[in-house]
Amino acid sequence: MLNRGNLSRRGFMQRSLGALAATGLPLWYAREIAAADEQTATANARRVAANDKLNFGAIGIGSPQSRNRALYGEAKKDKSVVFTAACDVDARHLKSALDMFTKDGFNDAKGHDDFRKLLDDKDINAVTIATPDQWHALVAIEAMKRGKDVYCEKPLALTVAECQAIVEVQKKTGRVFQTGSQQRSEMGGRFRLAAEIVRSGRLGKISKVECRIGTNPQSGPIPVAEVPEGLNWDMWLGPTPKVPYRLSKDNKQTNGHYEFRWWFAYSGGKMTDWGAHHLDIAQWALGMDGSGPVSVELVSGTKAYGKSDGYDCPEHFEVKYVYGNGTEVLAQSDGENGAKFYGEDGKWLFVSRGKIEASDKKLLDDPVVLKTALYDGRPNNHMANFIDCIRTGKKPICSADIGASSCTICHIGVIAMRLGRKLMWDAKKSQFDDKEANAMLSREMRAPWKLEV
Repeated sequence: MLNRGNLSRRGFMQRSLGALAATGLPLWYAREIAAADEQTATANARRVAANDKLNFGAIGIGSPQSRNRALYGEAKKDKSVVFTAACDVDARHLKSALDMFTKDGFNDAKGHDDFRKLLDDKDINAVTIATPDQWHALVAIEAMKRGKDVYCEKPLALTVAECQAIVEVQKKTGRVFQTGSQQRSEMGGRFRLAAEIVRSGRLGKISKVECRIGTNPQSGPIPVAEVPEGLNWDMWLGPTPKVPYRLSKDNKQTNGHYEFRWWFAYSGGKMTDWGAHHLDIAQWALGMDGSGPVSVELVSGTKAYGKSDGYDCPEHFEVKYVYGNGTEVLAQSDGENGAKFYGEDGKWLFVSRGKIEASDKKLLDDPVVLKTALYDGRPNNHMANFIDCIRTGKKPICSADIGASSCTICHIGVIAMRLGRKLMWDAKKSQFDDKEANAMLSREMRAPWKLEV
């Protein structure tokens, strides 16, 4: 989101258009994005003038490089937002965050080592959640039950069953819920433009979508190490099995902070890390939000490290999803990061965070007209969309049900990858035709944690 500052309306629009056009967006689309940007800035100014404050708490605030620090940076741009609390199981991260809050003027913010203590504060209106994946469902559900609106990072949850539980509680409580799949609103609007072009039929029938999400890092055995001072390792593990903390001698490989992504115990590797972004866009563009494929299978893949003392996600893989209309969606470890849509007569469209290009530039040049808009409005900042929806009661651009749908696609891909065989999928029932695969849709939680809706 561009900052209007003291610029006049004309100056603001000119600067916005110039910045957006420089990214390669067609001029007509840049105008739409710039207009939406001005609307966001104007709404922010009105809230500040009205002194209409929102109290935020950050759960899993993390290190200075963490995702929740980025969310904090976006939220504080709205001057009606006040951060009153932070929570982290690592005392080092918590202290750093509180120092940051104080520096930014949030002098009365409180620190907690348990998310439930933060949620006890009835004055907190909304929370951001950027914990490891195994905590998303438990924290988000408890937050909604306590009357908080929720911004939860992707992937939405660790299992399909947890995704379903989040959706059920959101419907029961009516809380505003935004999943952190920010490609729907940010990145210069490129991904939304791609989805609009595909939905318009400009490429013809889509035969294939390549979601290029990157290779999984590899480790081999990682030695057991002493838990860092200040880290509550038992709380970090939460509902997952009790295991020792591990750290390589060069301090780069671990089963803890950030690197948890490459362990199936806590995440799903690149299938849930980047798949939650690009598979989400594929679903959006194909008009399949809330639905899914009819089959999924591992086409190819390298053998994963098979022991419990190291990363267990395979380095290379290709997983194929087939939809009811015959369209194939491939989740691939290789190729330039992004999503490529293949249409008829040699037409194609490629979109990434840095560019959007097509087989013919004319496919991008003309304004897209859709019978039904992808979303009511054109938010170009995911956090700003969340805050606006808290104010208006509107449904966010990546609500709980959408986040759950996209996350489910990722997880059934992981299951097919781990089992190594083709599976038939019933999206309405959220079940496979395979008993062993269905057993992997949920996981038993370590006591005392329970998934309760």
